[in-house]
Order: sequence, then structure tokens, then C-alpha cells
Amino acid sequence: MSDTAAKPRPQFRNIGLAQIASYRLPLPGKLSILHRVSGALLFVCLPLVILPLFAASVASPQTFAAVAAYAGNPIVKLVLLVLIWGYLHHFCAGIRYLVLDLHVGLDKQSAKKSAGVVFGVSLALTVVFALKLFGVL
Repeated sequence: MSDTAAKPRPQFRNIGLAQIASYRLPLPGKLSILHRVSGALLFVCLPLVILPLFAASVASPQTFAAVAAYAGNPIVKLVLLVLIWGYLHHFCAGIRYLVLDLHVGLDKQSAKKSAGVVFGVSLALTVVFALKLFGVL
């Protein structure tokens, strides 16, 4: 038997804010956190923003016109764009997690590539929707 023991792994307890700010999370970790953030955003905004706007828009032609006028405000458009990004990111990341549940792409390189693809696709789709929302397309 060998007398040399393996070097013990460091244990991080009571991490301070300065250490959290300097920690570099890998791309799949960032994707995971943003997947949770986008899910929470959608969960909170569904009953508070999305359903009331939808209900008002289908109630009558007058309320539809009022909602359309309200949605024409650039600040409201930015809020809607954030909700659009949240939905698209959550959807694309959810598909990635379904594929991971099938045990496809679990190694480090594949996980990093698939996280990059999710970021690229969700941001590209968000840009397309932003161009349509702001009247460029």
C-alpha cells in the first residue's frame, strides 16, 4: 500500500459575496440559472400581466384598441420583449433538458456546445421577434 494519500478537496463553507462575484460559472451553469429565472419570470407574469392583457384584448373591440394603444408604448414593448425572451429561452433550454434526460450529450464538451446552441437560438429568435415587435419587419 502507498502511504501517500490523495490531496483532500477544498471545502467551501460560508462563502462571502466577494467570492460569489468572482466565481466563474461554466456556460451550462449559466444556462441552468437563466432557465430557472425565465421560468420564475413566466410563472409570476402569467397571472399578473399576460392573462389580464389577453382577457382585455378579447373582451371587445374597444378594449382591444385600448390594449393595442397601451402596447404601443416603447417601455411596454421592452417589457413584452423581456417576456418573449423568457419564453423562448425557457422553451429552448427545456428541449435541451429533455434531450439530456435521454442521456444524450452528458459529457462536458457536448453539454457546453448544447448550452451555446440554446443561447444562440433563443437570442436569435428574440431578435427576430424584437424586429417584428418594433415594426422593422
